[in-house]
Amino acid sequence: MKKLLFALATTAAVLGFTAAASAQDKAKICFIYVGSKTDGGWTQAHDLGRQELEKALGDKIETQFLENVPEGPDAERALERLARSGCGLIFATSFGFMDATVKIAEKFPDVKFEHATGYKTAPNLATYNSRFYEGRYIQGQIAAKISQKGVAGYIASFPIPEVVMGINSFLIGARSVNPDFKIKVVWANTWFDPGKEADAAKALIDQGVDVITQHTDTTAPMQVAAERGIKAFGQASDMIKAGPETQLTAIVDTWGAYYIKRTQAFIDGKWETTSSWDGLKDGILTMAPYTNMPDDVKAMATETEAKIKSGELKPFTGPLKKQDGSEWLAAGASSDDGTLLGMNFYVEGVDDKLPQ
Repeated sequence: MKKLLFALATTAAVLGFTAAASAQDKAKICFIYVGSKTDGGWTQAHDLGRQELEKALGDKIETQFLENVPEGPDAERALERLARSGCGLIFATSFGFMDATVKIAEKFPDVKFEHATGYKTAPNLATYNSRFYEGRYIQGQIAAKISQKGVAGYIASFPIPEVVMGINSFLIGARSVNPDFKIKVVWANTWFDPGKEADAAKALIDQGVDVITQHTDTTAPMQVAAERGIKAFGQASDMIKAGPETQLTAIVDTWGAYYIKRTQAFIDGKWETTSSWDGLKDGILTMAPYTNMPDDVKAMATETEAKIKSGELKPFTGPLKKQDGSEWLAAGASSDDGTLLGMNFYVEGVDDKLPQ
């Protein structure tokens, strides 16, 4: 039924788009979303960016989006339909859309594509990402201050470098405050599944964690944390409405400036393929207000955020060891971006076996 609804929605969207395209000469900017535009997390953040784009460029453009597009063959079909319908620039906003985007970009060389959080590029395919790990380092520090048990729960989606990087950064931040701090990881193997995410949160709390963080898309873990009376961090969007007395802060993805910049380049005929990876200092990543914590913890978090923005603090700086005890970074040495973008190992202290 889900696929049928998606197919109908896709058809309706394309028909509507075609009718509009024939009426005026605007740049057609299109998006595909893995979740709902009102999920309160990842997809909603992208859709807010799309709305900022519409406000900024007004009559120069029109936008189209498809939501709840499953990763895999459905994504390929969605991308091809959009390309055939006249979209000049298409943003594919989930890591799992990567191979489908590569395939359709090759098939439609005159259409420009941008893929969020991927690593494969082509003359008409760019990638863009955010240094989410910078925010996770701050969250780790806060968790170490807040937790009474010295252990946090981490709900992870898929064992890809971006997610592994976040787990490591969270723990490194926590251990900068409490060297004995630990985290337990549960892999949900999904980006968007409220039921699975809620079950993962319950399992972690039953194992004794008293702070929850997540790298999945919905507010379900925040809601479970609120029900169980522990603290939690939001993901991708400010989730304070789901846990007014629970959320400590959230990593907030602010894609609007990027969408405006890249679309303007497309309109001006200056679009080129690139691999963008900005962070806190660039404003593509912001932190939700620091709430539900003592003033000294808030001050620490604010100071750390400022240091990361200025470049004074780089989360992945040694001395750091890998999970097996071998040295990774010597004292004072910082990781290069290439290693971070291909990260496939845990740092010392993660209580989990990384899925292969």
